[in-house]
This record gives sequence, C-alpha cells and structure tokens, in this order.
Amino acid sequence: MRGARVAVLTGAGVSTDSGIPDYRGEGAPQRTPMTFQTFLGSERARKRYWAGSHLGWRSFGSARPNDGHRALARLESAGAVAGVVTQNVDGLHRRAGSAHVVELHGTMDRVVCLTCGQFFARQSIADRLATLNPDIDLDQAIRPAPDGDVEVDDVDAMVIPECTVCGGILKPDVVFFGEFVPGATFQSAASIVGGADVLLVAGSSLVVNSGMRLLEIARRRRAPIIVVNRGLTRGDTRAAVKIDAGTTQTLTAMAEALGA
Repeated sequence: MRGARVAVLTGAGVSTDSGIPDYRGEGAPQRTPMTFQTFLGSERARKRYWAGSHLGWRSFGSARPNDGHRALARLESAGAVAGVVTQNVDGLHRRAGSAHVVELHGTMDRVVCLTCGQFFARQSIADRLATLNPDIDLDQAIRPAPDGDVEVDDVDAMVIPECTVCGGILKPDVVFFGEFVPGATFQSAASIVGGADVLLVAGSSLVVNSGMRLLEIARRRRAPIIVVNRGLTRGDTRAAVKIDAGTTQTLTAMAEALGA
C-alpha cells in the first residue's frame, strides 16, 4: 500500500464497532431480509417493514463513526486512498470525513417515492410516522439489525405515509434484496477500483455479487488484493494478503504505519 493508490471496498464488518451488527458474523440476527418484490407487492409487507424500520431508526440513525471509519478518512486526506466503495447503508464513511464515497447499496437517511422519484429526508418521514402512529413505543427494547430494521409482530394497525407529491409508495433509498445496483452507481464504483493500484476489502464476506464484480475488476488488472475480515470470504483465494482480524484495529494500524 505504501506509495500506491488504494481503492477500498467495505462491508458490514466495518460498522460493527459502531453498534450496527452484520448479517453473517457471530451473533448476527437470524432473519429474512425484506425483498423488493415482497415490499412492492404487499401492503402488509410494507407495514411490517416500516414498523420495524421506524423502531430501528432511532438507534441506527444515531450510530457514530468508529476509529476504522476515521482511519480511512485520514488515509484519503493523506492521498493514500483514492476512494471508498461501501456496501453499507449507514452513511458512516461520509460522517467520518471520507470525501470520495460510493454507497453501492444506497443510504438509509434518504427516502424515495417509487412513483415520481421525489426524495425526502429520512427524519422527516420518521416524524410523520410518529404522528400517524402515536401508540408506537419508540423506547421499547429492540435488537438492532444490519439495515436498521427490527422484527415486529403486530403490524396491522400501522399507518404508513404516502408521497406528499403524488401519493405513491415510499421506500428508503437503499437497494433491497432482489433489486439491482443502479448502473451509474456501479460504474462510479468500478472507476475507483479500476483506477487504483491496490484493492483493500475490509469487513465484507463478499457474498453479494456486486462486491465480487468489483474484486474481479482488480484481479483482471493484476492489482494486489488485501482482504481484512473475521472469518472466510469469497475473495480469500484471490487475495495477495488475507488478514483475519477486526477492521477497526487493522485499519487504524494501517493508517499509523502509512503516516496518516
């Protein structure tokens, strides 16, 4: 990495030390994520999703960057990191100070209308949900999930807001399971990886195909690949270096070693 332009691909493991669990690590919640097809096809599914997401938003939205996020921001400021591509939807890289970030799967702090394309700040939708559902106890004990969602049993009484512009269906501006990463977003990510000398993968098992496609771009260019992750990943056999360790400590040590 010394003297090289490094592209970084991050996954949920980078945010676990900020209190956001990952999907597959030890202690990860056993739950089936909402698919786009289910969300679109069933009003009750939308009620269930928004009930859980509304309860989870307070803790998810208040999560703070950890030392790993800040180490990557310092490396970018020092000129060592060319950009960060993240599979996370928590916005923590931006809040840590990274300037060149591609959020491959979108961001939870924004909501989009599926009919007219209007965007809304997530907090404004949270305020509307609270007004429409005054009996929901936002202070009840919950177990957070990787995408800010929680399991809720009683959803039938849930009232979900519509788009104030056209009355359409609202959805967080994230890529649900069953959706494709927008082409322009993937091209932005590919340009970061394709223009770098080294690819550093941090906190991702690379189970999602979009991450593996980016790794393949680096491999075809013969750029060395470094994988930092607890446990096995799909990219281990393609990596020049595999570090089986936590991302916070490892990224912090890398930044210190590179003078950032």
